[in-house]
Amino acid sequence: MKRTKFDMFMSLSRQRSVQVLIFIGLVYVLMVGLEVPFVFKTGFSLVSKEGEGFANRHLNSKTFVLESEEDEEEKKAPNRPLDVPLRVGISNQSNSRPERKIRELHTLLSNLVFDGSSVNMNSTDGFSGILKSAKEAFEVGKKFWEELELHKQEVVPVEKSNKTEECPHSISISGSEFQEKGRILVLPCGLTLGSHITVVGKPRKAHSEHDPKISLLKNGQFLMVSQFMMELQGLKTVDGEDPPRILHFNPRLRGDWSGKPVIEHNTCYRMQWGTAQRCDGWRSKDNEETGRTKKVSIDWPFPFSEDKLFVLTLSAGFEGYHINVDGRHVTSFPYRTGFALEDATGLWMNGDIDVDSVFAASLPSTHPNFAPQRHLDMSNRWKAPPLLDQPVDMFIGILSAGNHFAERMAIRRSWMQHQLIRSSNVVARFFVALHARKEVNVELKKEAEFFGDIVIVPYMDHYDLVVLKTVAICEYGVRVVSAQNIMKCDDDTFVRVDAVIKEVNKILENRSLYIGNINYHHKPLRSGKWAVTYEEWPEEDYPSYANGPGYIVSSDIASFVVSEFDSHNLKLFKMEDVSMGMWVEKFNSSRPVEYVHSLKFSQSGCVDDYYSAHYQSPRQMICMWNKLQQLGKPRCCNMR
Repeated sequence: MKRTKFDMFMSLSRQRSVQVLIFIGLVYVLMVGLEVPFVFKTGFSLVSKEGEGFANRHLNSKTFVLESEEDEEEKKAPNRPLDVPLRVGISNQSNSRPERKIRELHTLLSNLVFDGSSVNMNSTDGFSGILKSAKEAFEVGKKFWEELELHKQEVVPVEKSNKTEECPHSISISGSEFQEKGRILVLPCGLTLGSHITVVGKPRKAHSEHDPKISLLKNGQFLMVSQFMMELQGLKTVDGEDPPRILHFNPRLRGDWSGKPVIEHNTCYRMQWGTAQRCDGWRSKDNEETGRTKKVSIDWPFPFSEDKLFVLTLSAGFEGYHINVDGRHVTSFPYRTGFALEDATGLWMNGDIDVDSVFAASLPSTHPNFAPQRHLDMSNRWKAPPLLDQPVDMFIGILSAGNHFAERMAIRRSWMQHQLIRSSNVVARFFVALHARKEVNVELKKEAEFFGDIVIVPYMDHYDLVVLKTVAICEYGVRVVSAQNIMKCDDDTFVRVDAVIKEVNKILENRSLYIGNINYHHKPLRSGKWAVTYEEWPEEDYPSYANGPGYIVSSDIASFVVSEFDSHNLKLFKMEDVSMGMWVEKFNSSRPVEYVHSLKFSQSGCVDDYYSAHYQSPRQMICMWNKLQQLGKPRCCNMR
């Protein structure tokens, strides 16, 4: 009997289980039926909007597995809908935004096309010279790009090379070798705390100086001069630019405008000198790092004498560089923001001096910026955010060069981290032409593919052709991102994105605008390094133009520039900021332009409450960004 009841119980249990499973199955089928249409309407439409090439990269980045502790620290919660739209809403052109004409599919190459067939190679017109150069540069650039695409396996990337840079503990060189090597002692891995360099030399006898910048005397009168320069330089610099002067040490034995012997110290980055520090060369103060324990009342003579041998030692101390001459401390120079000991990769000497020998010791055995820094740079956290599938408020085009990796990384790690850029309401891209060295182009292409923020303009880079990058910026800003306004800056310019947006918003609606540090009635230089010939610029004055390190134009002006370029009517001048002034002047003849001048777009360094700051080294970029984040106020990190 008990067995029968047990069997009946099990039979009922099985029936209930089957009924429950059938019920769960029906619920599952119902839920799938409701979910599938939602997936097709939302998920797949999102993928199609991003473009085929970018979609894969975007979807792959959604993995829940963090690649490193660094990524874990930087991850933020997904953006939630805000009560107020996040977009800035610049409305100076019209209420309706232009539609994007070309969707960016993670492409590296600019759409700018230069038709060299329209160039008259026999023309003597002042503007034809740059067109001839542009034709040749595009032809060479096309070959380089094709070679980079088809034969890239033949070029060994720099980072995969087995060759490692040696870091000797000490270096010794004779005066004759020093002279043969261009008066430069290369310090492969820079300096470190405690490093010291000893120079044995002899100042030459004074000679008459004919340079009016130094003599400042009447015609026929000459100043007697004996001076020399010793500089710690960053020899690993970019092509065509003077190296940064980390320490400029300039003894003037016969004096200068003061009429007394003097020693001058300074620093210089991209031809922008800091504030000079002058020293009379007498005994040091007792509170300086001299090693003395007792006060000394004796004043020594000036440490350098004409035609007399001296032994100078430059050492890296805790707070600055210290210089001893013939066993006594002469002067010290504090470290300035923007430079580090490892940046000093060369000692250079010039002037009225004969060098007998140079000896450097206690040098670093390894370079602190090799593999670890590269690993930090090549991080997903610095990649460009995806473009929105709608026009943007502002596009910022940054002029750069192939081997300016340090400058680009500093910008990626500083002001390109602004929320307006991370949210893609403002878009920033670097514009780079091809380099003469193939290995630089290989690394540039890899960098562009990884970060997604570089647009390669396919011509061979040259200073006189920088204006083509400006045209490419206008083309990209108008046709790719459909920006309301386009800003151009350099890769040594720090930009306060929010401040620039606010300045633009001050302009009334439907007005064409040209904003920057504007020069009025400037005349071209006819001599010197920046000389402009009458064939290049026949007029006596330049048009009103904003300085190149940072200016903004409205989209209608940028569209005009691109249209004139496409129709071969755009005049090109080797100074790109003057060119933009020329183009805006022509546009202004048919439609009024609002010229807005502000000194806060700083041309030479940094000023308080800046909108943009020029001549900022990579270290200064990071310093300025940290101050903005910590203090909430724009503060300079000058090397002065």
